[in-house]
Amino acid sequence: MDSIITVSQFLLSLSILIILHEMGHFLPAKWFKTRVEKFYLFFDFAPFNSLWKIKKGETEYGIGWLPLGGYVKISGMVDESMDTEALKEPPKPWEFRSKPAWQRLIIMIGGVTVNFLLGFFIFSMMLWSFGKSYIPTSELKYGIAMDSILLKQGFQNGDVITRLGDKPFDRLDPAQFVEALVLDNVRDITVLRNGQQQHITLPEDAARQITSQKVPKALLMAPRIPFVVDEAVAGKPAAKAGLQKGDRIVSFNGQPIPYFDQFAPLAQQQKGNAITLGIVRNQDTMQVPVTLTEEGLIGVKTQLAGYFKEEREQYTFAQAVPAGVQMGVDFLNTQLKAFGQMFKGKIAVKDNLGSLISIGKMYGPVWDWERFWNLTASLSIILAFMNLLPIPALDGGYVLFLLWEVVTGKKVSDKFMERAVTAGFFLLLGLMIFAFGLDIWRHVIQRFL
Repeated sequence: MDSIITVSQFLLSLSILIILHEMGHFLPAKWFKTRVEKFYLFFDFAPFNSLWKIKKGETEYGIGWLPLGGYVKISGMVDESMDTEALKEPPKPWEFRSKPAWQRLIIMIGGVTVNFLLGFFIFSMMLWSFGKSYIPTSELKYGIAMDSILLKQGFQNGDVITRLGDKPFDRLDPAQFVEALVLDNVRDITVLRNGQQQHITLPEDAARQITSQKVPKALLMAPRIPFVVDEAVAGKPAAKAGLQKGDRIVSFNGQPIPYFDQFAPLAQQQKGNAITLGIVRNQDTMQVPVTLTEEGLIGVKTQLAGYFKEEREQYTFAQAVPAGVQMGVDFLNTQLKAFGQMFKGKIAVKDNLGSLISIGKMYGPVWDWERFWNLTASLSIILAFMNLLPIPALDGGYVLFLLWEVVTGKKVSDKFMERAVTAGFFLLLGLMIFAFGLDIWRHVIQRFL
């Protein structure tokens, strides 16, 4: 039953995103009197036929058997269907290739435009409907874990910020903190440290130092919590060493680390090395040898529940719309930074790339509408970003060729487009197979090792 609920949520979310994305191509094509031969949710590639289809007017609408995406087949356009027979004949007035470059450009960017707007809209409606959860600073019994850029400004892990200038800081809100520094030029910060109030005077260029590091606001500060294992991921060092759910990590090579944030800096110094962790399990303390990964990780999910109580801030519609757009922009910014770190080799691709299996598991075995819409909005923005990549067979590849045509006045030949799309298709297919293989390894094979 749990699996059915997880899969149902995923398929519903995926269907919403695909249908609306393809509508972003379909409607402009119709407005510009371009013939659309097919509109499909999921793929109907051979060897199987579509699960359902109906023809209305000149367009066949259907549901394919392979839930890896969807498509609209536009007459006179080289696409992933590899149907190039029509291109051997002279262009027809209703074909994509007969339309002006600016119309073709609008048709191609329609999908990603819809996905960006959908993500912003869902985030906005979530704030209006559910509000936004936050942690009151009074709940931070272990204090705050600070990013290194804040530690350089005089803060300490375990501090609780209570005032920004003369204004109270009564909730853990990194955005409010940054806005106070940047917009209000706040320099005097009051913190509670070891039960005593202390004042931190920030340097004049503190705002520039903090913002120039481009650390996502959500990562600047977080609740400080003990390091308690919620799950040891199969096949990773922690699982191989025998760590279990509920284990509390209290030392690293004999050095006490009562809190989660103390682990990462020490682990980064010992990447790939064998270390010894002090573990408390059912009141018993034991020393467990563990070999860190090359990224300085042990492969555990931490337990967050029970250390603080969250509250919710409610939004009016007028407040929710701009705040939802900002949520979408912040999420996109975080994803861009993560992709940048992957390309630089600072984040391992094999540990962070996943297929539909990994995405589907995020929905969980309980139908939670807030989580469902949050994931749907996030995936919509990711889908828009991924489709904008300048890879032939993706929207971004077509946009790149169309921009070239607009700037130079020279149209890319149908033959070149055919070859480029074929190469792009096989590149994407290879990436999908690679990601699927990683998921099979993580979620199936490693469980038997």
